[in-house]
Amino acid sequence: MTTDHIVTRFPPSPTGYLHIGGARTALFNWLFARQRGGKFILRIEDTDKERSSDQATRAILESMEWLGLDWDEGPYFQSERYDIYTSYIERLIEAGQAYHCHCSPEELDIRRAEAKAKGLKPKYDGKCRELGLGPAPGSVVRLKTPQWGETQFNDMVKGAITFNNDELDDLILKRSDGSPTYHMAVVADDISLGVNYIIRGDDHVNNTPRQILIYKALGEPIPQYAHVPMILGPDKTRLSKRHGATSVLAYRDMGYLPHALINSLARLGWSHGDQEKFSREELIQKFSLENVGKSAGVFNAEKLLDLNAYYIREAADENLAVLLPPFLKGLGIEAPEEKKLKGAASTLKARSKTLVEMAESALFYFQDQVKYEENGDKKFLKPDVLDLLNDLNGSLKKMSDFNHAELEKLFITFLDEKKIKLGKVAQPLRVALTGKTVSPGIFEVMDVLGKEEVSARISRAIDHIKAKA
Repeated sequence: MTTDHIVTRFPPSPTGYLHIGGARTALFNWLFARQRGGKFILRIEDTDKERSSDQATRAILESMEWLGLDWDEGPYFQSERYDIYTSYIERLIEAGQAYHCHCSPEELDIRRAEAKAKGLKPKYDGKCRELGLGPAPGSVVRLKTPQWGETQFNDMVKGAITFNNDELDDLILKRSDGSPTYHMAVVADDISLGVNYIIRGDDHVNNTPRQILIYKALGEPIPQYAHVPMILGPDKTRLSKRHGATSVLAYRDMGYLPHALINSLARLGWSHGDQEKFSREELIQKFSLENVGKSAGVFNAEKLLDLNAYYIREAADENLAVLLPPFLKGLGIEAPEEKKLKGAASTLKARSKTLVEMAESALFYFQDQVKYEENGDKKFLKPDVLDLLNDLNGSLKKMSDFNHAELEKLFITFLDEKKIKLGKVAQPLRVALTGKTVSPGIFEVMDVLGKEEVSARISRAIDHIKAKA
């Protein structure tokens, strides 16, 4: 295949945030194009002026960028392409494949009611179809839909699908206000942009015969279609807000890594043997529409959380250090030192399921003064540890190399001299340094904080114990 042979697209409407279902559709199109050296186009379908917003558009672009789904062309905006749609509509009229209809909405309502009363389908009765009318105020343009026969297509996921043409209406292509309808705009865009593979949710299956008929009327090649099954919540109903967050940016703000979400989305309705975890390169290499199932995928938030924890554990410390600051900023920590960030990430990644959790656990590293937990304060910061903390602080100040290995050596000597076990000094020291009774390993914590900060925190704890006495 040539590089530009396969062209896919993702066409979100900016009437809200990019949700999980839309993100998976984008991912499948992106993977299909990337695997085959094709082109992936982003198109913003913003013809619904009342419901579309710049804020939603920005959120969609931000979501795509965060997920790493880069596009080769676009974003194209339908609101800027009306001339293209008009030219295609004119082509259809000139070819005798479309016509001007002067029927008013009131007339149509009456005729539909009459059809229903006779037990007929309440579709347009074709009154203006052969009248050869021209444009007029309030008129629309309709497609001359074939009145018999079938429209068939071979769906790359669902197989052969057939619709009877007599079930379909003479579709409106241009509204009375001059704007194109959804079907007309989509087909004109896909033709003009060279899109030849349309991968979308199976809620669009009923749109497909209507769009195929527009392609045929224009004499244009019909693209390949693949309709992927919808996403369900754990209760097997359509995924919605009641199942938890559904927008991509909500997961970003909850501290999920983009690849954890990508991996989870890829596995919703698609499989490759029993493999659960995929790198981005593996997804591109192994993805195929043949392995997209016909039944709906079930979104499992717990599985996603476990996957996120896995990718946090596997992430390089320097990568986590780049991702952590926005979450620390939300906790009041501005401009944290990079070295300390890497150290904090290193000590916390094995016990953090999200970046929010990691930031909360890392807070003590960056606070000027830690707040002691009440139970830890009462139980461990007591007068009987004053001498131990004082002596330990004196030994720590004398260290020339302050690192994990040297700290272990110093403690072995210190415990031996004092004839005590590590527990006697470790918990008071932990509370003094972190404010908590549970933290990463004490030597790891000290290594990240550095000699000066460790000494200062021990001194503050000593002062605190004396002040309580």
